[in-house]
Amino acid sequence: MINTFVYIIAYLVIGFALRQHKGFPHETGNVLNLFVIYVSLPAVIMLKIPHLTLSSNILVPLLLPWWMLLLSALSVLLLSRLLGWSRSVTGCLMLVIPLGNTSFFGYPMVNTFFGSSGMPYAILYDQLGTFIALVTYGSFVLAIYGIHGAKPTTSMLARKIILFPPFLASVFALGLSMSNTSYPVFLEGLLESLAITLVPTVMIAVGFQISFRMVRSERVPLLSGLALKLIVAPFSALIFFKLFEMNGESINVAIFQAGMPPMVTAGALAIKENLAPQLAAALVGLGILVSCLSLPLLFSFF
Repeated sequence: MINTFVYIIAYLVIGFALRQHKGFPHETGNVLNLFVIYVSLPAVIMLKIPHLTLSSNILVPLLLPWWMLLLSALSVLLLSRLLGWSRSVTGCLMLVIPLGNTSFFGYPMVNTFFGSSGMPYAILYDQLGTFIALVTYGSFVLAIYGIHGAKPTTSMLARKIILFPPFLASVFALGLSMSNTSYPVFLEGLLESLAITLVPTVMIAVGFQISFRMVRSERVPLLSGLALKLIVAPFSALIFFKLFEMNGESINVAIFQAGMPPMVTAGALAIKENLAPQLAAALVGLGILVSCLSLPLLFSFF
């Protein structure tokens, strides 16, 4: 596990170093992310979901992301009122803090700490929790706080969900699992070769997009947001399940996913809508680095 974690740090450093090279265009990070969304991630989903056993164990990975979203959003609103944050800062935190990086960063981290057996639960947490929250809750936040936000419609939200490649892969894999059908040997080998590209590609992409620029007046929102996302949210879930003596891999993976840093995509949307763009970039960049310490700490309590 230690070696894999070192590899992840190395991938981040490689991505950050490539950003300094003039030969790589500014859109390199976005291109790598697109490869992950359309190729690597669907391959992982199609491999892991068919091995998922449908039972009560999947309820926590399905429900916890929505509990975390509600807790985080209400906490941001409360802090905003108490500390007098601007509308731009509040909108940024409302978008970025409740939505965790449960796919691009979460999948490789779950695989590092829990192994392949934890991946189906990580995928459920992300695909049926974080992703749907991004296109529903995220769209409404942008409509309320975004300068150019358009009011989302039901058909628009449904189209975003249905046409998202990882979601399509999830539906296909679930159907395959329920039919007790297996892949041909050639196809399974192809999926395995593509799935291997997930961790290095996404970590290099994240490293390429890391940014720490921000203004001094946004330091308190930055620290408050990261404390809420990386400490308060996951440890509140941990305490809850410990009090009720509930444990198991599905629960631990869900809690671990709840401790992921802010989502890169949410940060990019905040920047696009001019919602405290420097704060959004700092939340994503610094959040990834701090989570390299907070996640092992969280894992030690399992």
